[in-house]
Amino acid sequence: MSDTPNPKEQASSNDLFLNTLIGFLGVLVIALLVGLFTRIIYPRIMNERNDPTSNLISEVIQLEVLNGCGEPGVANRITSVLRKNRFDVVDTGNFENFDVKESFVISRSGNMNHAYQIARTLGISEDRVLREESPDFYLDATIVIGSDFESLNTN
Repeated sequence: MSDTPNPKEQASSNDLFLNTLIGFLGVLVIALLVGLFTRIIYPRIMNERNDPTSNLISEVIQLEVLNGCGEPGVANRITSVLRKNRFDVVDTGNFENFDVKESFVISRSGNMNHAYQIARTLGISEDRVLREESPDFYLDATIVIGSDFESLNTN
């Protein structure tokens, strides 16, 4: 017996490999075509902020509260105050660092009146209201609580 494969067996093995590869590629092409047609028939929904003059936008101000001083529970305490004052706090968390001395408000939607209203509610000076507008933000404002949190209006 010889160890060299029979040319017919080798050709059959190559044909099987090629047929398997063609079948796999065919299934892959069909899956890609189905994905393409699905995208055409059901396009992605773009999340964009409505026109500010729209009648559909409610008067509820949505915001997030971030702890910038490192004091445990301060964001939750301020969140309770804001919710009592009918603000919609949709997120709380920590700021990028804990060395914030004075609390400030960031206007995210471009409506500075909302940011000023939040600042007045908490007793934050209007000169500590910043504007950082971006279509990627779906909030009206962000509040960063500094180490001056004891002086904020928490009634």
